[in-house]
Amino acid sequence: MLPDLGEGLTEAEVIEWHVAPGDQVQVDQVVVTVETAKASVDVPCPYAGLVLTRHGAPGAILEVGKPLLSVGAEQPAAQRSETEQSAADPQTGPAETADADLSTSSGATAVPAERSGSGNVLVGYGTSDTRRSGRRRVSPVGRSTPAGTSTGSVTAANGVGRPTTASSVAPKVISPVVRRLARDNGIDCAALTPTGPGDIIRRADVESALQVGPPPGIQTGQASRERTPAQGPVRADRNGALRIPLRGVRRAIAEKMTISRREIPEASVWVDVDATGLLAAKDEITSAAPAAGVGLLALFARITVAGLTRFPELNARVDLDAQEIVQLHDINLSFAAQSPRGLVVPVVHGAGQMTTAELAGALRELTALARDGKLSPAQMTGGTFTLNNYGVFGTDGATPIINYPEAAMLGVGRIIDRPWAHDGQVALRKVAQLGLTFDHRVCDGGTAGGFLRFVADCVEKPARLLAEL
Repeated sequence: MLPDLGEGLTEAEVIEWHVAPGDQVQVDQVVVTVETAKASVDVPCPYAGLVLTRHGAPGAILEVGKPLLSVGAEQPAAQRSETEQSAADPQTGPAETADADLSTSSGATAVPAERSGSGNVLVGYGTSDTRRSGRRRVSPVGRSTPAGTSTGSVTAANGVGRPTTASSVAPKVISPVVRRLARDNGIDCAALTPTGPGDIIRRADVESALQVGPPPGIQTGQASRERTPAQGPVRADRNGALRIPLRGVRRAIAEKMTISRREIPEASVWVDVDATGLLAAKDEITSAAPAAGVGLLALFARITVAGLTRFPELNARVDLDAQEIVQLHDINLSFAAQSPRGLVVPVVHGAGQMTTAELAGALRELTALARDGKLSPAQMTGGTFTLNNYGVFGTDGATPIINYPEAAMLGVGRIIDRPWAHDGQVALRKVAQLGLTFDHRVCDGGTAGGFLRFVADCVEKPARLLAEL
């Protein structure tokens, strides 16, 4: 069954299968990648045995607790011998052989994970010593198919599940990245010449095929336009407009933003600041402690945490059921980041207890995970306040929507040279615009303005932070 993926998630979209009917799987072997409203998740199998049925094609939406994969035990030797004799009998047709195998396998009892040393479902929690990352190919009649041999039909190892000719050998594609690259570009892995050890098809093999040119009938980029992991199947209507299903991250963003705008009476304040002093402080920190990797985002995070400590009204949320404002004890700093799945908001848990160097390290780690699409649901939930650096997009300001159920968001625009009154003269200074959007239910403009002014003063004179640490 599709396991409970945590954080109240009730469904997931099938992104990519890593096994096909006829595969032999081990306990805790990853069998499918699914996408939830929070993140992509590799789901392992809690049983060892033979893959019988995959309950959902890529793009299908499955509910938690519903069938995901059917796994049966391997046939006993006696039954396997009888089946092999039937397969070798010229009077027994292929259809009869397949039907006999299906009835035998479906009646088998799968080996539960608990009997193999692991009763856990999610990746990384298994205790079995026999866990393997690869998989062993078996034929539709339950017999192993060694490399270089052939049976009546072989299921392709790339998960397509199509029969090949009796003289062909299933291509070995172990990496999900390679499978996805080939699929999105319409490349048939069976037609590639493997260069990896053990005749494994590597990414370089797929890329070499792409350099030769797209396959017949496939236009460049067509496959990726037809379906992307975060969007699902894309179709064109009668007017030629593309219709993109609202799924995964896009749907989660849409739902959260709709709730935010519907429930939160938000207001915004902003101020221009001279960030020349902050840039100088960053350079000094880099010179003194280059290994710490403290950048501008980390310094803004440090200032934000100090501001929330002084103005805890903004580190809060509203409990409508209890008709209460809940001021939170911990500061879990969310920040906006771009990823292959779109805009995501990782969370630095316990940011209020971190040093500047620790904040910098946490931001780097989460940003890298976001870039690789490997953030877990836990790493994108539980935030109490959001820092949004939209200046990286070359914009000066924005009117962001609050990340529900948080109560406020600080935005930072680009830092550029502008004329500025400095020491009684007009000079070119590094100027940026700071904006704060806040829930007017948790505080009034005086508190919001006080927080923003404190942040601006720390940006202009970073030494002020020493009084807050």
